[in-house]
Amino acid sequence: MNQGYGSQNMAGHLRRVLVKRPDSAFAVSDAARWHYTGRPNLEIALKEHGRFVELLHRAGTEVVYHEEPQPKRADAIYVHDPAFVTDKGAILLHMGKLLRRGEEEAIGRRFESLEIPIFYKLHGDATAEGGDLLWIDHDTLAVGQGFRTNGEGLRQLTLAMRALEVKVIPVPLPYFQGPDACLHLMSFISIIGEKIAVVYPSLMPIPFWQELRNRGFSFVGVADEEFLTMAANVLSLTPTSCVMLAGNPITKKRLEEVGFEVLTYAGNEISLKAEGGPTCLTRPILRTG
Repeated sequence: MNQGYGSQNMAGHLRRVLVKRPDSAFAVSDAARWHYTGRPNLEIALKEHGRFVELLHRAGTEVVYHEEPQPKRADAIYVHDPAFVTDKGAILLHMGKLLRRGEEEAIGRRFESLEIPIFYKLHGDATAEGGDLLWIDHDTLAVGQGFRTNGEGLRQLTLAMRALEVKVIPVPLPYFQGPDACLHLMSFISIIGEKIAVVYPSLMPIPFWQELRNRGFSFVGVADEEFLTMAANVLSLTPTSCVMLAGNPITKKRLEEVGFEVLTYAGNEISLKAEGGPTCLTRPILRTG
């Protein structure tokens, strides 16, 4: 189909993915400014990240590193958010979180070094983050509308998607914990298989829930006690396997009961302290199937 890129689904085989190792910028001293629950321990974070990458390798995924230093950008390890990759190339977003501005250009340079063309760049007043963009299928993109992705971002993404013949579905997000917290669309839903999604029902907008039901989706529910430990943030590796944060046994069991192999990683430093699960730590470059 193309030259080794294209990821217009959430649950095909993850063939190629971009990650960024934790560095000194991630071990930020002013944790409250970044809305972290504590200062990450860099030594432990590097070990956690290394083990997480091992799980990707185990699934047969080619792992590509984003090595460019980004001083003072603690969230840069969450490479899912500044851009996403379509069949025609990468779309560079514009971060809603002001502290993250500049990550977009850096990841764009990495894409160009990998010979992935830049298909579109958000501009002007538009904001959008990758965590608000959910491929329902190859030709349908759900766009969360919240504090990180605004109306102009939705308008520009809709325009860009026309060239791909992709339908865009806006999904208004709840206030939840307010503008300082990070609530993305994918904070409460992950598509992990053919018409199968992990969801936290309490935050699901009813029209979106109905849309997915009408499309034939079945749901694996996340228990209340596991939402804050990011049980809804699940990364599909193949149509029947996935990876999630350790410490969510109820959701893990429910996934296994519907036929998934569930890999887990310890992520106190790289995930729990900084609100970024396995999806956030990865930017899929190529998915097939």
